[in-house]
Amino acid sequence: MMSQRSERRGIHVDQSELLCKKGCGYYGNAAWQGLCSKCWREEYQRARQRQIQEDWALAEKLQREEEAAAYASSHGNQAPPRSQTSQTPPSLAPFSKFEEKKTNEKTRKVTTVKKFFSPSSRTASKKESHEAKSHSPSIPRQLSVDSDRVSREFVEFLKNLQKPGREIHKQSRLFIEGMATKKDLGADELSECVQDFYQNMSDRLLSHFKGSSEKVERVMDQVEKYIMTRLYKSVFCPETTDDEKKDLATQHRIRALHWVTIQMLCVPVDEEIPEVADSVVKAITDVIEMDSRRVPRDKLACITSCSKHIFNAIRVTKGEPASADDFLPALIFIVLKANPPRLYSNIQYITRFCTPSRLMAGEDGYYFTNLCCAVAFIEKLDAHSLNLTPEDFERYMSGQVSPRGQGEACPWPHSGPALSQLHRNLELLSSLETRQQQVLDGAHSLQAELCSWQESVGREVQEILEKYPLEIKPRTSAIDADNVESDLLPPPLQPQVFAG
Repeated sequence: MMSQRSERRGIHVDQSELLCKKGCGYYGNAAWQGLCSKCWREEYQRARQRQIQEDWALAEKLQREEEAAAYASSHGNQAPPRSQTSQTPPSLAPFSKFEEKKTNEKTRKVTTVKKFFSPSSRTASKKESHEAKSHSPSIPRQLSVDSDRVSREFVEFLKNLQKPGREIHKQSRLFIEGMATKKDLGADELSECVQDFYQNMSDRLLSHFKGSSEKVERVMDQVEKYIMTRLYKSVFCPETTDDEKKDLATQHRIRALHWVTIQMLCVPVDEEIPEVADSVVKAITDVIEMDSRRVPRDKLACITSCSKHIFNAIRVTKGEPASADDFLPALIFIVLKANPPRLYSNIQYITRFCTPSRLMAGEDGYYFTNLCCAVAFIEKLDAHSLNLTPEDFERYMSGQVSPRGQGEACPWPHSGPALSQLHRNLELLSSLETRQQQVLDGAHSLQAELCSWQESVGREVQEILEKYPLEIKPRTSAIDADNVESDLLPPPLQPQVFAG
């Protein structure tokens, strides 16, 4: 058994597995079936078009069968004329009009966004502006504190862009108003709307800034912050999805794995080192804090900060830079130890509504991809992953035994700083209890001595009083009777006798 554990090499994930399965060079995502944002959207659009064509073909087939059956019932067994079956059925006219209306609406939306920075968009008539406002829902007058603050920051940022900034603000407000009417859409459709707006906005900004990607990214960060703060309550963990159910399943799964130790995951982290323990605590805090942020970029920043603390803990422990094989097991351990709230919903929220450039490349995309891999590993973690027997794994999962409660036979001694500090506190409390008992015993002894001393003093005083009784003789004359020179004193000092 020990030889098998000594031969264990730990968790290993090849870096190529983090990339898109299409081979485009960007990072993939488990939520997108291993594809990057760009490839996933292309596959999604193709699948959507195929579904529309299949639905159309099925509708035509059903309509032809219905007309054929109606014609046969009215004219016997004669077949309907070819000219009648070849034409578009009248009952499909509403369906074709719906498709035409849907296409026109999408084209109108793209055309509106493409009017950025053009003179025609700035010289629009007041009548068109009034009509657009009348058809769009009004923004609530009272916004939350965060929404109000972000709106003011967004306006201040766009002031530096002058006229283009006003157009960006206008289109962003119109988009938010339009999204308010789409609450019944599914999560994928909401994500598609937001990603389309990002893409169109980014294309127009690239044209305006003449290909300066840094300026475009800076503006898009502010656009994302403004839009997603305003839409957060309606798009985070929407009711049309099962995100909440999966959150509970993930949370229960992590709770059931509370017994997994650093040694089982082969994590090169020594929590006895104060700096390492501090980095571990900061990493746990960051991944928990992710749920309190509203903007996808800010949630990614929490993941990045958590990952950097993990790298620092590994570097201090090993005395050398950490590798990817060291990072992923450590990240898994941090997730198990932190059990972040609404972990699945946060990952889905970032996946659906973050700007694609941040997830496809850069350190944010790399760390986020590793987090997705860590969660997927936790969901599939079994006895083989921890080099345990199936029987031991089931006993640990059921809570019958704990790997830390097997005494010397336990091959994974746990000596984390939290447990060590707990033992030190227990020893200190035990010593304080002993000292407190000693103080109480001394106080009781002193109290007994004081009582006995008081009684002894009382007896001695009584004996002296009995042996030498006090006699008080009555007064026979005035105090100054023997003073013959009293008459020589000045009048104020001469003794006077008052009749009593």
